[in-house]
Amino acid sequence: MTDAGNRLRRLDDPDFPALTMSQAAELLGVQAAFLRSLDLAGTLQPHRSAGGHRRYSRAQLAVAARLRSLLDDGHSLASAGTILDLQDRLAAALTALDELRNSLHRNPRGV
Repeated sequence: MTDAGNRLRRLDDPDFPALTMSQAAELLGVQAAFLRSLDLAGTLQPHRSAGGHRRYSRAQLAVAARLRSLLDDGHSLASAGTILDLQDRLAAALTALDELRNSLHRNPRGV
């Protein structure tokens, strides 16, 4: 694959910081000030370009969208952050439980 092709493949990576603040704000339908406030609060810390500009990944936009939804529901930023953390931990625990159940079904004696 060419060097340009390898660089383009990074766009498939949900953690690749491909979006500027204005692009991220437009995609989320929020003001750039909302994203700055998340950064200043330490809730969502974007990557920084060599020039110090904020860059956002798709994964970070998903978190920002979840936060925006909770804020719109009347939660404070602190409680929204806690809710996201608990939701993520629960999802990870449920995934681990499913994996254990599947493992047990494949090998019922645990041998």
